[in-house]
Amino acid sequence: MKSIIGRKIGMTSVFAENGSAIPVSVIEVLPNVVLQKKTKEKDGYEALQVGYEDKKPSRATKAELGLAKKANTVPHYFYRELKGDEIYGHEVGDTIDCSIFKAGELVDVTGTSKGRGYAGVIKRWHYKIGPKAHGSGYHRQIGSLATNGRCNNRVHAGKGMSGHMGNTQATVLNSTIVAVKPEMNCILLKGSVPGPDYSIVRIRSAVKPLKAGVEYKLIDYTDEATLKNLTAVAAKGGKKADQKEQRAWKRSKA
Repeated sequence: MKSIIGRKIGMTSVFAENGSAIPVSVIEVLPNVVLQKKTKEKDGYEALQVGYEDKKPSRATKAELGLAKKANTVPHYFYRELKGDEIYGHEVGDTIDCSIFKAGELVDVTGTSKGRGYAGVIKRWHYKIGPKAHGSGYHRQIGSLATNGRCNNRVHAGKGMSGHMGNTQATVLNSTIVAVKPEMNCILLKGSVPGPDYSIVRIRSAVKPLKAGVEYKLIDYTDEATLKNLTAVAAKGGKKADQKEQRAWKRSKA
């Protein structure tokens, strides 16, 4: 297993050679600097402590400066521990970049979900809404808290009630890596990932893959032949123009 820290930038769409549009989340993955190496003999477990995003030494604490000095690097804004046998071979001072992942792999993405503030049970737990007739006074209420005569002195643990929604750790399983671009320090993941834009996320190998990964063949916009074909299609009016030509051809054959 392998893992890395990145920052969610936002969402966009990329296009495959077969013409399909793929919604992707863009994850900026700057090099993760290894600051400490946890061992079973000393710490009881194996992990790598990494730093993400450089910080000015004038803004760092003494503890951060000491940690950076041992690794012969600069202080960082974010510190996380990563586990994985495929990355544990790195030593203090090494960097881990996005090239450890390949297109088509399945990964799990962990982040802090968007905070929704104080929410009722309809929004928070998807309870069914009450009748909307004129005589009804029950629309978006919490419903009965009765426990059928058992433990009526309290509400059973786990009862869905109104309260703070979101702003908790969430993980999306089995996301497909559409593309890895080491020269741009980014990874494109199919679909959405937890958290708002510019939030920190962790990408790791899928721990329980339920499907086989799919490797998409994206359009290469740096290829001159591809650009020439796309320009020719756009000059004709794009897809609608092709459909008009097909309908005209069918009418001529009828």
